Amino acid sequence: MGIQDIIEGKKQWRAHMARVKALPPDYQIVYKEMQRYLFKVGPVELTDGSLLSGIVDFFEEGVAAGKGVLELIGDDVAAFADDLIKDSRTYAEIYQESIGGKPGTAEK
Repeated sequence: MGIQDIIEGKKQWRAHMARVKALPPDYQIVYKEMQRYLFKVGPVELTDGSLLSGIVDFFEEGVAAGKGVLELIGDDVAAFADDLIKDSRTYAEIYQESIGGKPGTAEK
């Protein structure tokens, strides 16, 4: 990754965060909680930026329709985030496979 790629990535991230900051406060809170959770879980799709951008797109549509954020996603933010990534591989799974273990099982 060259310096230009890093600079471009930062520009895209700043533009993305500007979109988040334009959302109503309740949407921002839920987005930040989802972002924190997804960064912790580490789905592979997170690195291409489409997952987080898709969430912001979805939230912007909800705002335009005059809906509250919990009307869109329900009361359980973590369950909504889990549902978004239920078919995604995580970096933890890839690492576990690389060292010869199976994801979700403990070595005995």
